[in-house]
Amino acid sequence: MKRLVVLVSGQGSNLQAILDACRQGRIHGSVAAVFSNKADAYGLTRAREAGVPAHALAAAQFADRDAFDRQLMLEIDAYAPDLVILAGYMRILSADFVARYAGRMLNIHPSLLPKYPGLHTHRQAIENGDEEHGTSVHFVTEELDGGPVILQAKVPVFSGDTIDEVAARVQHQEHAIYPLVVGWFADGRLKMQDGAAWLDGEQLPPEGYAWG
Repeated sequence: MKRLVVLVSGQGSNLQAILDACRQGRIHGSVAAVFSNKADAYGLTRAREAGVPAHALAAAQFADRDAFDRQLMLEIDAYAPDLVILAGYMRILSADFVARYAGRMLNIHPSLLPKYPGLHTHRQAIENGDEEHGTSVHFVTEELDGGPVILQAKVPVFSGDTIDEVAARVQHQEHAIYPLVVGWFADGRLKMQDGAAWLDGEQLPPEGYAWG
């Protein structure tokens, strides 16, 4: 059983999907702890309701990003995680943090990477007239939203869609694919090697595993 540590900044809906998958046996692992940079993040409430230790660190308590990340690493390492999962964690990570968990840290990003790294992805998709949008699970590297893609899910964008409508469509897919990828890692099927994602001994293409 793999030990998972999840980092959140907000609602924690992807955290909930992972907690549910662990409870249902779809992930052969358990969430050992949840951390947030926001004391009022609802994701921390979700963790406590699931009986999982929940911790908040405030950036204002630290001199700089590196100091914050050093303390966060100390607290994460106390739980000896096999995998660190970013689930709506909205802080840029220091190089030392990324290096510490290289090959065992995942992120989910609401776009079809490499399209639209960073923020406001749904707005960009609508404003650019995209007919297709989606979400990507990837390994974390120093490049923002630039690590090897493992799995993507696509959703349609319809004329007249609002940002909220697109976001809801994307989030529905996120809740399906993030636990699936975490399960692959927990089962020893997934790894990062030579700057690429590998599943079952096969190197995945740049867009990740063919889904759907």
